[in-house]
Amino acid sequence: MTDAERGATTVGEGAPAGFKPRIARAAHVVLAPVAAGCARIGVRADHLTVIGFVLSLGAGLAFFEGWFRQGAVFALAAGLCDLLDGEVARRAGGVSRFGAFLDSTLDRLGEAIVLVGIAGYYVSTLVELALDPSLVAAQVSRGLEPRTWAVVALTAVLALVGSFMVSYTRARAGALGIECRVGWFERPERLIVIIVAGMFGVGPVMPAALLILVLVTFATAAQRVVHVWRNTRAAGRGL
Repeated sequence: MTDAERGATTVGEGAPAGFKPRIARAAHVVLAPVAAGCARIGVRADHLTVIGFVLSLGAGLAFFEGWFRQGAVFALAAGLCDLLDGEVARRAGGVSRFGAFLDSTLDRLGEAIVLVGIAGYYVSTLVELALDPSLVAAQVSRGLEPRTWAVVALTAVLALVGSFMVSYTRARAGALGIECRVGWFERPERLIVIIVAGMFGVGPVMPAALLILVLVTFATAAQRVVHVWRNTRAAGRGL
């Protein structure tokens, strides 16, 4: 799901016109039979939300253990549950207020767990190096300084902060009565980057992906700050 309610498909400013809605409609068509099957056997949207969160827990644990490909598979399954809960909710006649709240809350928590798991892997590797000088020598011979692991772990933490800033700026704007879907990197896009990087296993792809996430999340948050500033100024409510 996106950073707000289930089923929202409004495109943000700066995105190609109609691109995101077309992807959303295609996903709805593909997932419709699965959602119909879930509805027939009594699976509700909230059930899928919780299952998706549990799968995110599995992804975080897998990443922490260094099983990046397995973590990517868990994250992919969690993302599918996130898409399905919206479809099931629509088939049930709409989204409950608590369901939307639960979905958004567990989405944020699930994403945090995945990024913490990734950061934890790099921190635990750094601890192993600190306890075994022979490992340090082997890493240095390959051109990897021990501080590299600390830098990547910090990058994962910054990616987490950036993802929260994207969500927070929209939520705060909503509290001011301003629609704020500016920017491209909402939760689905961030999840895709992590899944793709994870499929490459432990190596240089994940650190690069984390750096990309830092850049694009903070850029998206900055876009939203500017968007709210412009709207409040236009309405005479700014400074």
